[in-house]
Amino acid sequence: MGQKKKNKKRSGKGRQSAARRLLRRFLSQARSRARGEKSRWKRFKLWVWRGWLHALAWAAEATWEKLLGVFALALFALFVAFLLPQEKSPRSGLEHTVDIESPDFLPSITGATGAATTAGNRLEIFPNGARFYPAMLDAINGAQRSVTLEAFIFWDGEVGERFADALTARAKAGVQVKLLLDSVGSARYKNYKVIKRLEDGGCRIGWYHPIKLLLLNRFDNRTHRELLVVDGRLGFTGGAGVADHWAGDAENPDHWRDTQVRVEGPAVATLQTAFSLKWLETTGELISGPDYFAASAPAGPLNVHTVLSEPETRSSPARILYFLSIMSARKSILIANPYFIPDEKARELLVAARRRGVDVKIMVAGENNDHTVARRNSSRIYGELLEGGVEVYEYNPTMMHHKYMVCDGVWSTIGTINFDNLSFALNDEDNICVYDQGFAAQLTQMYEQDLAACHRITLEEWRNRGLTTRAVEWFSFLFKRVS
Repeated sequence: MGQKKKNKKRSGKGRQSAARRLLRRFLSQARSRARGEKSRWKRFKLWVWRGWLHALAWAAEATWEKLLGVFALALFALFVAFLLPQEKSPRSGLEHTVDIESPDFLPSITGATGAATTAGNRLEIFPNGARFYPAMLDAINGAQRSVTLEAFIFWDGEVGERFADALTARAKAGVQVKLLLDSVGSARYKNYKVIKRLEDGGCRIGWYHPIKLLLLNRFDNRTHRELLVVDGRLGFTGGAGVADHWAGDAENPDHWRDTQVRVEGPAVATLQTAFSLKWLETTGELISGPDYFAASAPAGPLNVHTVLSEPETRSSPARILYFLSIMSARKSILIANPYFIPDEKARELLVAARRRGVDVKIMVAGENNDHTVARRNSSRIYGELLEGGVEVYEYNPTMMHHKYMVCDGVWSTIGTINFDNLSFALNDEDNICVYDQGFAAQLTQMYEQDLAACHRITLEEWRNRGLTTRAVEWFSFLFKRVS
């Protein structure tokens, strides 16, 4: 055995030596032909030729382990390129001069985003789980025909069990109960207990984009929507899923700060549309009829514009909604968003708004944060905003998770959209938008109350942040998805 191995090594070395000798011979001949030639093009061709010869010689003498490593590296590079989002910031068309108070603003928003617009709606804001969970459970308990729920997060725990009890009770009473859960955010193996209770209780569950080899190009496309629709007449949306950390009243770091909105009126049909299309994609089942799409009478005075965003176009409706709103503001912009990682174009728009006299305030999740990488990718770009006059505030008492914006005290949007590349380029999202001074005043009052619990970041403080913070920011940037 030992002699055979030595012979193999000698033969391998012999092949490698032969490859090197062949390479030297070719290069020597090529150099001799190139002597005296003054053409740059010929010298370039010689450089390319020598490069290919080196590569061929390396391949000839490489071991199978080396070739396998190169092959694996190439596959990984292709895989990464395959997963990169195609959605981008608009390069042009961002110079329009339509003010939010102009009659042309709403047609521009609805036309550019494809937002469905409905009249005759009533909205109610519920801050924190102590208020919105009881309202949601009351709606489920009163269901007569159908309950549809789409969620990124539906977890085991006390809250999950309360929802499971309510949903299974309605299913046993003959109500059609369907849940569309994200296969990553609400993974079955993490939530076996509550999922089994739901399935055993007669609820139907669809799993959005399960991890499969043939679906790897859509691995990062998650449903980030948090929707509940009851009887096609009553809907809820906002930042909260179903989990224990949303319970309570944001009284400590274990209970998050978040907000949900209850929708009554014709606008509920659009929220149901969001669910029905993803349910069809996931399960192959089409839902229709009055059990799901009820003819809704006017419930209030509000016109609601519902933005349903998916990563299907060059620039998503989510990005367009925020960009056009920022560009059109003339007085004030209030943004509350936990994962605030604007790209270069978004930062330019915010600074440009400040330069034209707009009061721009950004509220982000602070030291109590569930995502260090996101936080440090955010703090990394504070300097550019602060230098441009934008005010930045960090909410520190607990994790701040709601996502809304108010412009000029009259135009508001609230829902699931984060101000980052995941929401703009990869996830399915929904936001409801309202052009109404009264609704904007409610969100503004909530914003001002939260500001009292925030720490304002100054430019001097940002510039003097420690080396550890800078190092974490640099490390976090390596894991930031490009846009």
